[in-house]
Parts: sequence; structure tokens; C-alpha cells
Amino acid sequence: MSEIIKQTLVSDLLSGVSVLAQHGTLPAVLTDVTADSRKVLLDCCFVAIAGSRVDGHEFIDSAIEQGATLIIHQSKCEKYTEGVAYLQVADSAEVFGRMVGNLYGNPSRHLKLVGVTGTNGKTSVATLLYHLVELMGEKAGLISTVENRIHTEVEPTAFTTPAPHELQELLARMVAAGCRYAFMEVSSHALVQRRVAGISFAGGIFTNLTRDHLDYHGTFQAYRDAKKLFFDMLPPSSFALSNLDDPNGTFMLQNCKARKEYYSLTNLAYVKCELVSQDLEGMQLRLNGVDLYLMLLGRFNAYNISAVYGAACLLGFETTEVLRVLTLLRPVRGRLEYIKMAGRVGIVDFAHTPDALEKVLDTLTTILPRGANLIGVIGAGGDRDAGKRPLMAAAAIKYCQKLLLTSDNPRHEKPEDIIAQMYEGISEEQHAKVYCITDRREAIRMAVALSKKGDFVLVAGKGHEAYQQIGDLKHPFDDVTELRLALEQI
Repeated sequence: MSEIIKQTLVSDLLSGVSVLAQHGTLPAVLTDVTADSRKVLLDCCFVAIAGSRVDGHEFIDSAIEQGATLIIHQSKCEKYTEGVAYLQVADSAEVFGRMVGNLYGNPSRHLKLVGVTGTNGKTSVATLLYHLVELMGEKAGLISTVENRIHTEVEPTAFTTPAPHELQELLARMVAAGCRYAFMEVSSHALVQRRVAGISFAGGIFTNLTRDHLDYHGTFQAYRDAKKLFFDMLPPSSFALSNLDDPNGTFMLQNCKARKEYYSLTNLAYVKCELVSQDLEGMQLRLNGVDLYLMLLGRFNAYNISAVYGAACLLGFETTEVLRVLTLLRPVRGRLEYIKMAGRVGIVDFAHTPDALEKVLDTLTTILPRGANLIGVIGAGGDRDAGKRPLMAAAAIKYCQKLLLTSDNPRHEKPEDIIAQMYEGISEEQHAKVYCITDRREAIRMAVALSKKGDFVLVAGKGHEAYQQIGDLKHPFDDVTELRLALEQI
């Protein structure tokens, strides 16, 4: 890669970049573009970005000392170093994304790339689209919370939406592998931080919007507006597919230049879906008048499938073939993943917001055998939106006959403090139904021990994650494995 980077012309790197002011003579070539002063190479471009915690403008001198010959800055510079060029821009984060795209040859232009944003359902919709397109004989890529895929190659992932360098490299590898399609989750953090700047999207999907990430965005309106940024950036050649039943479904597409379409379970739309029936094995849907049985469960998955079907049709796939392949799809890992053992059903799900948790529990209640109990194990992540913690417990206790509050990923908070905040959502009359157990493994074991034959035990919050983060360390921990072991020992 370094040989390619060393041959990159500055004129190519700055393609599409608007400059407010210039000081000094631009170098002819650059070795790299980075927003991290610790990664500056000789003859490198350093982009100073003012983040929420650190202002990159404070590290301009350090970047120059390490060999940077071009500085991109948003705030005015107080001084200039001889032999270094400076370009002032309106939005340095936006420029950084575009320059990194130029560095990698703008691979998204060679893909039919669809982005998925919303609070819940992003992973399921993106992953189901990937599998659908692969089953239809096309090579596809996937960038998701659970994993990244380049056709058949599977890689672990650290972030929902990677940073610009990692994102562009992934897309470039997809193109090199012969992928024609790609599907990615687009997080609100990534949109505010302009990580997808310069990316060419063939389409965008909005799933839903409920409370989440207020620790970062501050207010629900700011969170909502961050999501809308995605649809504002879509070009007229793309499509925008939105959930008409969500209160923010039409708002997201206001002033959107793309082709606008909707999917719905309650209104007439481009995709009209009806949930006919469901059981533990799957559900029957009526999709634009056609009945089909799918190996997924829940009203929320009816919405996910509607989005998948609509996007596939908008991408140009033949309708009848799309309907056939939909029946072959399997649930995404860690999303209503269940184990039938010892006469009980253990379920693991990633639900970690009040809305997502309520939807999962409501689904399970509709298929729970008569006389059986629903037992829940939930936690809340540390260093995240604390305001949703009592709301999650309040949502869960409405459905669970017994509820165990426990650790999720406490990170730098005390698990006992997080559990205490969740407990505030429990009324005095409900106290007898609730247990507080800090150790997540013990909480899962106790939930199973409290169950009888026919009962459902839901372990929510971590889903696909194979670790528990305590402080800065990630310790091996898998809810599916722990739940299976507890059921084996009952």
C-alpha cells in the first residue's frame, strides 16, 4: 500500500475539496493523509479536526515536527511554519473523508452501496440484504456491528461504521474481490463525524428512531437530525427507502434529492406488509399481496423484511426471485437466537434500548405457551446514556414474570451503580418480581434455575458480543454459551 500512497498527487487527493484560504506552496505528492498526529509520516498531510473531546488543531506543531508538509485546518492558524503548506476549509472532518476516498480511488463509485440507518434493525437489514444478494448469485460486501464480509471472507469488527481509512480500505478490497454490491450500517456518530463523507451511495434505508446515544448527542432532536444527515447527502440517482409507520419516517426524507419510497405494515406504501401469524419457528407474511413463510420472528422483523424486499426491488432485482430467496434467509446472529433444551426455551437478543427490549418481549409474549412464564435477564452498558436505564427496566417488568437486573458491559462504571439506576424504573409493587445480581453468569444461571418446563428465558443486551468489557479490558463472555451451559445443568 505504501508504494501506491507515495505516488499520490496532491491534485488528486484534493479533488472535490473546496478551499477557503491557502498559505504556502502545495507539495507535489504526499505519502499519506491522517487526522491522528501520532500516525504522521514524512511528507504527510495532517488534517486538524475539532472533535468532541480533542481538538486536532492543538497538534499541528507536533504533526509538522513528525514530517507533515500539508496542514488542513478549519480554525484560523495563529502562526505558519516555513516549508509547510496550509489550507483552510469550512469542515475539516468532511474534507478528511473526501481525501481518504481519493486516496483509495473512491471504491464506492464501483459498487452499488446501500446504507442503513436508524436506532434498531440496522444490523439485521444490512446482513439480510447481504445474504439475499449472495443467494441470488452476486458477490457482495457487508459492513456491520457484528462482522464485516468481503464476499465469503469474514472479519471481526470494532465499530458499527469504521473510520475513513478502514472504511475505504474495506470498500477497495470489496471491489478488488469482484463485489458488485455492498451493504453497511451508518451510525449517527459516523454521520456527525463525517466518516462517510465522499462515499457514493446507491441507496439509503431508514428503519426507526427511538431513544439512544443521548450521552453523545445530548438531545433526541440532535440524535434525530444526525440520522437525517444521511438522507440529505443522497444524490438524485439513488433511492431513499423509509419506514412510513415510524413518527420520523417522513421527516427523514424531507428535502431528500433521491427517489423516495416507503414501507409499512399499516398504510399503503411501495412495500405493504401484513404479519399473518407467527410461532417460535418463524412467521407468515403477506408482502405486497403475496403470502410467504420466513424463518424469522417478530413484528420488528416484518419491518426488516419489508425494508430488505423494497431495497432489493429498487436495486433492480426481479420481484419473484427476491420473494423466493427471502424464504431462505435465517436470523442474524444474536438477534432472537434461541436454544430449546430441558423443556425450556432460552433466547439471546441484542436489544439494548427500551424500545427494542419492549418489541422483543412483546413478540415472545405472543408465542409464549399458555401458563408459561417469561423470565428476563437485562443489563445496561456503562459510559453510555444513563437516562435509558430505568426505562429499560420499566419496559421489561411489564412483560416478565421474573426479572433479573445484572451487568452488561460496565466499562468504567460500577455495575452496582448501573443496576441501582435501572432499579429506579421498578415500582414498589413490582419489587418482589425483581432480582439484582451483579455477576452476569450467575444471573443467567439463576434465571434458568427459576424457570420451569415451558418457560422462556430471555438474555438481552449483548447478543452477538463474545466479550464483557470491564474497564478497558474485554473479557471472554458469550451469552449463548452461558445460557446453553445453564440449561444443560438444570
